[in-house]
Amino acid sequence: MDKIEFYIEGQKEPVQFYVVEQTRLAGVNYLLVTEEETGDSEALILKEVSTDQSNEGVFEIVSDDAELDGVVKVFEALLEDVSFESDEI
Repeated sequence: MDKIEFYIEGQKEPVQFYVVEQTRLAGVNYLLVTEEETGDSEALILKEVSTDQSNEGVFEIVSDDAELDGVVKVFEALLEDVSFESDEI
């Protein structure tokens, strides 16, 4: 599993995530990432928002509920042994 560093605005130290899966929908790249390589772990779905002029990838957490639901369904289909639970109340 690939491990990549993300630099978060306002923080000096990078955060490292494991890339569990990636997909492309409607021309947009999405990453499913976790902090732990194995076992149950919180996961984030990141959406690439880079422009063509950018030298580095820029990602943000998917927060739109409809978009998130659609991308989760794709990742569940790609990863048959993975299920997602929402932390929302």
